[in-house]
Amino acid sequence: MASLLNFLDDILWESILIYFLLGFGIYLTLRTRFVQFRRWPEMFRSLKRDNNDDRRGLSGWQALAVTLSGRIGVGSLVGVAMSLAAGGPGAIFWMWVISLLGMPMALVENTLAQIFKTTDQRQQFRGGPSEYMTRGLGMRWMGVLFSVLMMLTVSIVFNALQAKAVVHALSGAFDFNPRYTAIALGVVFTLTLFGGLRAISRMSVWLAPLMSLGYLLLACWVMADNLARLPAVFMLIFRSAFGLQEFAAGALGYGVTLALTQGIQQGLFSNEAGSGSTPHIAALAAARHPASQGFSQMLGILVDTFVVSSATAMIILSSGLLNAPTDRISGIGLLALAVNASVGTVGPQILALFMLAFGFTTMIANYLYCENNLLFLQRGKTGSIYLLRVLMLVLLLAGCLVSTPLLVQTASISLAVITIINLTAIVLLSGLALRVIKDYERQCAMGRVPVFNPDSFPELKGQLEVGIWK
Repeated sequence: MASLLNFLDDILWESILIYFLLGFGIYLTLRTRFVQFRRWPEMFRSLKRDNNDDRRGLSGWQALAVTLSGRIGVGSLVGVAMSLAAGGPGAIFWMWVISLLGMPMALVENTLAQIFKTTDQRQQFRGGPSEYMTRGLGMRWMGVLFSVLMMLTVSIVFNALQAKAVVHALSGAFDFNPRYTAIALGVVFTLTLFGGLRAISRMSVWLAPLMSLGYLLLACWVMADNLARLPAVFMLIFRSAFGLQEFAAGALGYGVTLALTQGIQQGLFSNEAGSGSTPHIAALAAARHPASQGFSQMLGILVDTFVVSSATAMIILSSGLLNAPTDRISGIGLLALAVNASVGTVGPQILALFMLAFGFTTMIANYLYCENNLLFLQRGKTGSIYLLRVLMLVLLLAGCLVSTPLLVQTASISLAVITIINLTAIVLLSGLALRVIKDYERQCAMGRVPVFNPDSFPELKGQLEVGIWK
């Protein structure tokens, strides 16, 4: 089984997805005339423009906060550490590159989610990749396939991975019983879910920025303690990204291919651009124009990759631990040692609390992804939501019993499959999305607050839910 999983993982990432992401990212960057650099102030302005009073949806800031909660998970801590141990410092450079190339992909997929959003039985905005596959491409079978795979991947694999990492960190740092820790985590998880979408968005609005700022302060503390090493750290990242640096002991022999693969894989795990996850939340926003959610979700990539994930990389690299043998230390252990070196014996406790915050908020966002896909499969009927909540609790607790290497490899394969399906859809719909984005930019240039008029796009006739853009 292990050899089969390794084979599938290598085929999907090294032979298919790596070229798909790079190629499509470069294509969209050129087609949008480097929008990630040219229009970066619009990422902030779009949040103010989406301060809509339509009670059917969330505000732009609420939608961004929920997606940040989903993006910034234990992968931004443990995943970065594992990528560094496996691919060397050069993996961080390629994580930055794929994140910059992923920003136009996020712009397109989240714009599409807004265009084709619907309402559920309770008149709450819903949507995501399955809706634009169904309404935009006329391929409901593709939407059903994506929804089923997304629900299985998120509810079983991703949430189990987050929960197991949180339980492991808390048990190790505070000497808690893992079984009781898992049960307590499950109870709090379930109580939060029963608060509904509004409660989750209110929690995310304050928790997402607070945990990100706190972690950034921790990284600044560690970097300040190792200030003299920082210039060499940046040189190390760039030199090893192109195979120009030879490392001693544990970091010896990293090749460009390994750094490239690890960096792109970690970038996608972390910022989720192109995977089809964040469009589920972008569709919930009460936006005046679809592209505004595309621009605000680009901001989410900046925060996740260039603030939180990069903070983890700087903590580890500035500590100098990667220059020592790391064959027995990886993931959370490597990060914990780096934190301990600067903050002392309270390092494991501090890190465990960040793991709890990041992992818990990601599990909540993952639930919303599942809920959206369930409603798509049931054509907006909300009767099975409570059953889904109970089922996700059971799967979360069961996931804590599965071995971590199996979870990580399964998550890697699952993410690759759903990303390939979603990328195929947004490639086919990119022409429409780019025209809508151009309409948004045209209205901005005229000094207007952009407002979407479906009548300006005849190709959308009959594809949108009636009254969705009133």
